[in-house]
Amino acid sequence: MKIIWLGHASFRLEIAGETILIDPWLTGNPLFPDDQMDEALAGVTHILMTHGHFDHASELDEIAEKTGATICGIPELCGAFADAGLPTIDFNKGGTIKIGDVAVSMVSASHSSSMKTASGDKYAGTEAGFMIEAEGHTIYVSGDTDIMADMDWMGDFYNPDIGILCAGGHYTMGMKGAAYAAKRYFNFKTVIPCHYRTFPLLEQSAEELMNGLPGVNVIEPRVMEAIEL
Repeated sequence: MKIIWLGHASFRLEIAGETILIDPWLTGNPLFPDDQMDEALAGVTHILMTHGHFDHASELDEIAEKTGATICGIPELCGAFADAGLPTIDFNKGGTIKIGDVAVSMVSASHSSSMKTASGDKYAGTEAGFMIEAEGHTIYVSGDTDIMADMDWMGDFYNPDIGILCAGGHYTMGMKGAAYAAKRYFNFKTVIPCHYRTFPLLEQSAEELMNGLPGVNVIEPRVMEAIEL
């Protein structure tokens, strides 16, 4: 499998013969190089959305139109794009969908979710995370969240070995919180931080996360450089 960071909380996941985007925010993303747009979108068939904030979903319709990819997420978020004629698969927390040989289960997160429209903010359903299972691995994509007690049963039930964790602070848990959550609730072999470095008010280094998780392979991702697991 290849996990490719696109900057901020955006990822390209190549797994079990599928190519999936997670929360793609490319245009206007300070960390994403515009000249690599075509490479980032090549072969994408599905897009997983954790919530509706601009730094996750602001160009979702454009990316879906360009790639023909199916948008997957909570019903209220998907509904806005289905109404515009874009392909969607809506599901909810506790539900699982199949993308080829990849199983994607939706789990809880603790944040907020809305979308900007011409008439103001629009409710976009509740925020979520995902458990992605394929190739003998389970990846926990936390989405934007704080530490929450639900992580206890999620870690026990799904037993993910890879964590893609928001860790920038200010809007989500920071590096210290992510390390605490990973150590208390999960048994990760690999942790990849995200939702950091993008803006000055976010944390800029994963050093505290690394120091808090001895024995865990904490990888600071580099934009458009594949992490192969």
